[in-house]
Amino acid sequence: MIVRTLILILLLGLIDLYVFQGVKTISRNFTPTTQRNIQIAFWLLNAVCCTILIAGVTISDYHSWNKVFRTYAFAFILIFYFSKVFFIAFLLIDDISRVFQFVYTKLKGNDSLSNDYNTSGYISRHDFIVKTGLVIAAIPFISMVAGMVKGAYNYTIHRVKIKHAGIPKEFNGFKIVQISDIHSGSFTFEHKVDRAVEMILNQKPDLVLFTGDLVNEMASEVLPFIETFKKITAPHGVFSILGNHDYGDYHQWPSAEDKQQNFDNLIQSHADIGWKLMMDEHQYIEKGDSKIGLLGVQNWSSHKRFPRHGDLIKATNNFEPQSFNLLMSHDPSHWHGEVLDKYPFIHLTLSGHTHGMQFGIEIPGIKWSPVQYVYRQWAGLYSKENQHLYVNRGLGFIGYPGRVGIMPEITVFELVATS
Repeated sequence: MIVRTLILILLLGLIDLYVFQGVKTISRNFTPTTQRNIQIAFWLLNAVCCTILIAGVTISDYHSWNKVFRTYAFAFILIFYFSKVFFIAFLLIDDISRVFQFVYTKLKGNDSLSNDYNTSGYISRHDFIVKTGLVIAAIPFISMVAGMVKGAYNYTIHRVKIKHAGIPKEFNGFKIVQISDIHSGSFTFEHKVDRAVEMILNQKPDLVLFTGDLVNEMASEVLPFIETFKKITAPHGVFSILGNHDYGDYHQWPSAEDKQQNFDNLIQSHADIGWKLMMDEHQYIEKGDSKIGLLGVQNWSSHKRFPRHGDLIKATNNFEPQSFNLLMSHDPSHWHGEVLDKYPFIHLTLSGHTHGMQFGIEIPGIKWSPVQYVYRQWAGLYSKENQHLYVNRGLGFIGYPGRVGIMPEITVFELVATS
């Protein structure tokens, strides 16, 4: 761990040295005192970032730090260096152009071209590239800061009508609310979570389904929110499943026993909230003389870096498929990986996991996020013949405490009988 930390610090140091050349270019027309102050501020800020990173890894368990400070300190470091990448791109363009021009003048043997390096015209072009890089780098910086201030708790309701011939007439207009990826350990303003609960209840759902990732790492993260989440109720119940973060795999536990105890505590938290946790099992939702099938599995992913605990064979044991059946499975890759080919009677799969990467563009005609290069289905409704998948964008956040373009989601499904 120490070696990896040192390598990271060295890499960041090299980045800072390179960026510093651009800082000197931008500030060289200022007074000597201003230049010196800018340079001192630059290195002081970088030193603070490195100190926090080193402290978080080597000196103390960062979980013991003040939650607000920890969350926003690491977020600032992320934003700070992410923005530098854009600045570096323009510095590289400038340096590469200089190399090509140098080689060209040497090959041509034209001293006048070589002297262009010292002309005011070249300096102007150099300044323009560097200053443009600074402006471009400021865009993600400002966007991500705004995403923390306004995006993190900007809960958005997505309404989706599910039309299917198998939906019983008694279920026509039946309302299902899906929430996913709460990540309670990331919330820094607990009162803002109350607003999400209020929005859920205002939809007057018949059924509420939670599709995994109640915590980031430890079961204790959800304890401050037990009473808040208890308020989420529905006439036909609230059902939940586990996500990849719920197994405690991303925390260094003192022993296997401690990890198991944490997992047991998490299971108990679902019960304390009043949610029916489905561990590879099924249930029937009844209304009048009709019913629909509901299955819930543990995390199952097509990606090797995520756990595959889910067992649909176990979940469907003694299950009598109804004319319309739903599956809760946290990772959307499960749909293509197993559901489509082997379980044609599962008509609607509800997933989460991707968060839409908490970053992207969703405007009429454009739907884009970097996560789409990893997941074929990453946000919204997808269909293939008689089967559908819906990927919820997540209610919470992790890592970066904000949302840019992809807002936290509460999904409201209305079932529509077509026969």
